[in-house]
Amino acid sequence: MTKYIIGRILRSVITLFLIITAVFILLRLMPVEGYFNNYEKMSPTQVRVGLANLGLNRPIHIQLFTFLKNILGGDLGISNRYRVKYPIIRLIASKMPLSVEIGLMAVCLGLAAGIPLGILMSRSARSGSRLKLWDKIGTVVVVLVEAIPASVYYLFIQIYGTELLNKFIPLPTLFDRSKGITWALPVVSLSLGTMAWCAMWIRRYMVDESTKDYVMLARAKGVPASAISRSHIFRNAFVPIVQGLPSMLLLTLVGSLYVESRYSIPGMGGLLVDVIKRQDNTVVQALVLVYSAVSILGLLLGDIAMALLDPRIRLAGKGETR
Repeated sequence: MTKYIIGRILRSVITLFLIITAVFILLRLMPVEGYFNNYEKMSPTQVRVGLANLGLNRPIHIQLFTFLKNILGGDLGISNRYRVKYPIIRLIASKMPLSVEIGLMAVCLGLAAGIPLGILMSRSARSGSRLKLWDKIGTVVVVLVEAIPASVYYLFIQIYGTELLNKFIPLPTLFDRSKGITWALPVVSLSLGTMAWCAMWIRRYMVDESTKDYVMLARAKGVPASAISRSHIFRNAFVPIVQGLPSMLLLTLVGSLYVESRYSIPGMGGLLVDVIKRQDNTVVQALVLVYSAVSILGLLLGDIAMALLDPRIRLAGKGETR
């Protein structure tokens, strides 16, 4: 187990290093305007001096080494255009809590709706033809969420959801952290992906598990169907879901770029959109690094959780597969 975890950590570190290197090099190929707040008024000499002060006239490998050393020291640099000379780490720290709150609420809502829906779909799929209503309804919901681009149904939710809520209570035009009603539509929008993903895989794995020999044996022994479904089928079907939960959770916590920008939420997603518009290369670089680290951490935690919970995973022998 220890060897497996160490191997996964090393792979994650290498992957993150390759992403950092690629992003760093690509951003160095971008126009230098993104490093100066008043580039239009600067002379060529001032630009050269400014690049030298920022260390951008050094060889690329030295710049990369300095950047990696600063990261390890907790320094992501300073903003050049979004908020001049403001530390990026403090900028992210001021934006992340709101994204975490909204993301966590969305994940909880998605799981609360997705798990029961998946269970109902699996039971309906295993029952007689006259009782397959839940499976058909759930399948339609999952297909719609998965097939339609998220930006499309986000827009529909914003337009028609705002119109519906306004019939019962006046809804502010922009997001207001102190007014709970303004949280409803962003949280619901973000939860749909989690709900569809969870329902789809719960249904699939529960249907697969229901045909296994241990389930047949339990039925032959007269174990109640509800006990089989709860203690055997669902319990074993949920194990593969665990692998994807950390990645899904962490990515949602960071916040959706589109949702936060649509509702003017001052979180991480809205920040990335703003700095890209303003061509603040240093902040873009730092945020891409944060998103990449979150994604890799999610995959790593998912692999480790899968190995800890599923005794069928064999880690010792060479060439063995999961």
